[in-house]
Amino acid sequence: MISEERKRVLDPEQDAAALKALTHPLRIRLLGMLRQDGPATASELAVRTGESSASTSYHLRVLAKYAFVAEAEHRDGRERRWQAVHAATTWSGAAMEDSPGSRAYVSLSRRTQIEHLAASLARHEADLAEGRLGREWVEPSGISDFMPRLTPESLTELWEVVGRTLAGLTARDAADPRAAQIVLLTAGLPLAPRDPGVAEADAQAPAGADAGGAS
Repeated sequence: MISEERKRVLDPEQDAAALKALTHPLRIRLLGMLRQDGPATASELAVRTGESSASTSYHLRVLAKYAFVAEAEHRDGRERRWQAVHAATTWSGAAMEDSPGSRAYVSLSRRTQIEHLAASLARHEADLAEGRLGREWVEPSGISDFMPRLTPESLTELWEVVGRTLAGLTARDAADPRAAQIVLLTAGLPLAPRDPGVAEADAQAPAGADAGGAS
């Protein structure tokens, strides 16, 4: 669990310009890379993203303008290194729903998280196949798509329980050398009942079965 001091809490009214800066997909991607893998130069990020160094450098400066990233300690004096200022960006869902601009950012952010999950799955499978992860990680790893029926109060409580449990486990494993970075993407997205007379565009949607060994 990420502590409050390591979060960047965005207010759609006070941080409108910062929100607008984050609506660029590459900026979200660069910020995510710095948070996940640590400080890097614009050139290093250009190689990883397939962009030019000029492009990554420009977008990093925009992120720095709004205090999402800052200069990190340099290994040498030749090129600037960047680091994420916070470990996560958070907001009030109710407040973000009040304007088209903030709603657009939330939508983009969620879709970027889905892309991150896909990339993390590919990386996880490659790490197992190529021996960078031990076999002890096979059983607990997985993805689930449970589809419970809950009230708004119960969904809120579920988020709180997950947060408390994750905080406790993270603290317990902090000094354990066996601990590895885990990508834990959680979603709680209520769905309105379907009109049985309307054709569905997502007939391939999952049936709610557990798709892995972990939930």
